[in-house]
Amino acid sequence: MATKKTEPVVSLIDSFKEFKEDKNIDRATLVGVLEECFRTVIARTYGTDENYDVIVNPDKGDFEIYRNRVVVPDGEVKDPNREISLSEAQQVEEDYEVGEDVTEQVKFSDFGRRAILTLRQTLASRILELEHDTLYNQYKDRVGEIVSAEVYQTWKRETLLVDDEGNELLLPRTEQIPGDFFRKGENARAIVASVDNTTGNPKIILSRTSPVFMQRLLENEVPEINDGLITVRKIARIPGERAKIAVESYDERIDPVGACVGVKGSRVHGIVRELRGENIDVVNYTPNIKLFITRALSPARVNSVELLEDEHKANVYLDPDQVSLAIGKGGLNIKLASMLTDYTIDVFREVQEDEDTDDVSLDEFTDAIEPWIIAELKKLGLETARDVLGAPRDFLIQKADLEEETVDEVLNILAEEFEQ
Repeated sequence: MATKKTEPVVSLIDSFKEFKEDKNIDRATLVGVLEECFRTVIARTYGTDENYDVIVNPDKGDFEIYRNRVVVPDGEVKDPNREISLSEAQQVEEDYEVGEDVTEQVKFSDFGRRAILTLRQTLASRILELEHDTLYNQYKDRVGEIVSAEVYQTWKRETLLVDDEGNELLLPRTEQIPGDFFRKGENARAIVASVDNTTGNPKIILSRTSPVFMQRLLENEVPEINDGLITVRKIARIPGERAKIAVESYDERIDPVGACVGVKGSRVHGIVRELRGENIDVVNYTPNIKLFITRALSPARVNSVELLEDEHKANVYLDPDQVSLAIGKGGLNIKLASMLTDYTIDVFREVQEDEDTDDVSLDEFTDAIEPWIIAELKKLGLETARDVLGAPRDFLIQKADLEEETVDEVLNILAEEFEQ
């Protein structure tokens, strides 16, 4: 029997060490890939690899290849790759007989330069596939988790981050908070929004604008949420501007709003800083839709709520001085309340019968304002001149879908009425 010897090949040894140290692939998998690559080259060279033994030692960068052939009588060798003549076998060891197996070490260098090049290319390709598979498997189950990674480079449309293992993560501009500004080398936090593997080259997409990001930050800051004593039922966000969060407690002794906000806002302040100053309102969740809508419109005081279930709408009635609070600056408060409750909310000014008011119905201005504009304003619950003058300008532009010049002209006409 031939003595087994180790055959080092410098270029392949370097490859083994590189893949083992830099590619973060476990030993068993690496051995399997190396053996598979060797067998691929052997099969291409000899037509089959079935009668070959491949032994790989990536720790040292060694490998051994042995070919097994059956001894046949002289002159009867039909397949030199599988069979060896008796006289040739006895040159290896004198006591070989017909029918026995002969195992010989094969020098990979004898395969030729092209075979070695093919091996390196095959190996590099398989390792790249393994890297992609490892990255995909590592992150596919982490969707919705917060990750912290180092900012590597920022472009106009996205920012590239690198995790502790050197994996590349993408934070698109559309998933960044408007106030985000990242410097190379600093750490940034975000959630894993998705893992795209359609091309076989996984792309890990991060997000800082997702409501889930805010929820994970809350879970980190509020132990009661992490322990399951408080549940976050719904989050509505306009990233970087404002957010409303509905929470519910399963323990009557725990105030969910107070627990989330913390003493003097201690728990929520850290989240606000992380979200670039995004204001956060926390309200108690209730299955009572009318009450939930009332709470969602905080800080405005609501007099009554009328539900239009068929249209999934709610008409909310308030005192005149509460309308602007309900709508909020730029319409943010009412927009977030609608997002939180999943109801389209319209607010109406409710005037008491005994209220002494110097006001004028919009119908009195048909000679100066086109009827269709008055109709659009009435759809917003604005029936009088003071209703319109008391509403935020941005709200009139957005909700009434009017041009800025049109809104300014209407406001001037109504204001002149009271100046007179």
